[in-house]
Amino acid sequence: MESEAVHIFREVAGEFEKPVILFSGGKDSIVMLHLALKAFAPAPVPFALLHVDTGHNFPEVLAYRDRAVARHGLRLHVASVQEYIDAGILQERPDGTRNPLQTLPLTEAIQQLGFDAVFGGGRRDEEKARAKERVFSLRDEFSQWDPRRQRPELWQLYNGRHAPGEHVRVFPLSNWTELDVWQYIAREGIELPEIYFAHEREVFRRNGMWLTAGEWGGPKDTEPVERRLIRYRTVGDMSCTGAVDSDAADLDAVIAEIAVSRLTERGATRADDKLSEAAMEDRKREGYF
Repeated sequence: MESEAVHIFREVAGEFEKPVILFSGGKDSIVMLHLALKAFAPAPVPFALLHVDTGHNFPEVLAYRDRAVARHGLRLHVASVQEYIDAGILQERPDGTRNPLQTLPLTEAIQQLGFDAVFGGGRRDEEKARAKERVFSLRDEFSQWDPRRQRPELWQLYNGRHAPGEHVRVFPLSNWTELDVWQYIAREGIELPEIYFAHEREVFRRNGMWLTAGEWGGPKDTEPVERRLIRYRTVGDMSCTGAVDSDAADLDAVIAEIAVSRLTERGATRADDKLSEAAMEDRKREGYF
């Protein structure tokens, strides 16, 4: 799997003029950056990083993002959801979540900065809409995804052809599972933000998930705050990313926990995927990852 991902990074470097890596400081984007560093060592990574900042990100994850950029001498572009809200282009949702609001800042950043290939950390095991997608996923001039335009990828032959204005989303971890990611993190000794491991945190219960209390709109008067031992399986916007009860404080314990889990990380802890039966696919058609 490592060899496949390295091959994908090198293919993109050879086929496209201006690729970029989506980097949030979450575990999948961290592994993706680690693979990119391996793909081009001892030379620097020839791509910039792009982060869509909702304004509701976990402080620990943003701190990790900035440390990684400084450590590896990378270029970071930030598309801010808050700036779009302040300008009146986007409006806050009644439920407080900003994850669905990322699409416009993301697609406009891609267009304005002229990126023709965008690496994402999506994996097929996460969600059924992502399971439909190829490693090279063509997006039209509006950044929209059409499942009917998916191209065959036999024998690891990737087709990066695209018309002016179109771009390609690229998923080097497409064939990995959550367990694969964690076992690779353990093998490579990759540093992660501490919220991926068990720690005490103030949380409240909403729609069957433990959410972090914060200025984004939670908790309500009827949602008591508790201090619990939890960890995060996936990391996104604080308003839609749930924690799980866990005492897994190190890599071995996390791997053992995931090995017996019956729920995918997004299925268990992402409120934005529960908005409708086809929530992820609808967002992907609009330009989301």
